[in-house]
Amino acid sequence: MAPTLNFDREQNQVLFTGNSCVKVVTLNRPQKLNSLNHEMICQIKSNLELYENDPLVQLVILKGNGKAFCAGGDVVSLITSSLVGHWTYAASFYKKELILDHLVATYKKPTVSLINGIVMGGGAGLSMPTRFRVVTEKAIFAMPEASIGLFPDVGASYFLSRLLGYFGKLLKSLPIYICHFSLK
Repeated sequence: MAPTLNFDREQNQVLFTGNSCVKVVTLNRPQKLNSLNHEMICQIKSNLELYENDPLVQLVILKGNGKAFCAGGDVVSLITSSLVGHWTYAASFYKKELILDHLVATYKKPTVSLINGIVMGGGAGLSMPTRFRVVTEKAIFAMPEASIGLFPDVGASYFLSRLLGYFGKLLKSLPIYICHFSLK
């Protein structure tokens, strides 16, 4: 029998605020750069489904607390679970993450992601399919999966081919801003 997983439970990893018309979903694990874990994904999906079916809700905003929007999936918990013999944890995590990304991409109501700071991997999968993206000058975008032996997923082959220039480099907001306006 495999050992039991005992991840420390963090409180308020996702904050759900707003009023009856506008809902704000805030990733709240700043000490872990708002990296997504299984519990967060389930909470976000559940609340987004509630908001989508609520006729009063007109807009959903996604943002992160601290210096990151979201640094992607919590790779440490995935590796830890595999090392103790829980091979299905990672598969379940990725399945739920991709279902959440699909929900955001096909959401019936307007969505806005406020990207301030680091956005990587799963954070890109959560923010890129929103209808509107507000990117600050502190934004840093990356798909680092290849450096740990994985391939960029979360729809990256779709959205990366539609972003403006500077590929193969660390994308910061000023070059993206300049590139965008030089094309007009």
